[in-house]
Amino acid sequence: MPVTTNTRPGGRSSRIRAAVHRAVRELLAATEPAEALTLPVVAGRAGVHPTTLYRRWGSLADLLADVATSRFSGDIVVPDTGSLREDLVRWTTDVAADLTDPDVLALMRAAVGSGTQGGCACAADRHAQLAAMLDRERERGGDPPEVGRAADALLGPLYYRAVFTEHPAEPGWARELVDALLR
Repeated sequence: MPVTTNTRPGGRSSRIRAAVHRAVRELLAATEPAEALTLPVVAGRAGVHPTTLYRRWGSLADLLADVATSRFSGDIVVPDTGSLREDLVRWTTDVAADLTDPDVLALMRAAVGSGTQGGCACAADRHAQLAAMLDRERERGGDPPEVGRAADALLGPLYYRAVFTEHPAEPGWARELVDALLR
């Protein structure tokens, strides 16, 4: 007799999550202000009942943090050129390019505006990527900066410019940020 389980990979739960995430991205990409985004509006767009969102996420901030975590996890490849400086320049350039995408910016602004967990969700994977490059440099015998210092020097200016100004980072700026960090 075959063994049955109660888990449903790719089942209703994952379909609902995908529909809700898609609805959030679509609503944020629309011309409506992010303030108009509410759980009932997202639920209507996703084709689910609002109680489903309240039960699964609890708040708009939690939903936005989940969408941001999903979006910002694993989308940037950590380079391995053999040189910390060149790894950081390539990575910083890739992050800067990602931050010029209007959909990414809309999600970041909404997530950051929703509370602390939204901002953390936007940066968590980036910190892990930085840690991987810095750890690799330590294994090679180098003395790289700590992750927090590197994040402040590289991500701080990139995210500030992306979220709070209308001036995206120029490609050459990545090298300047890395040079300032590694002085």
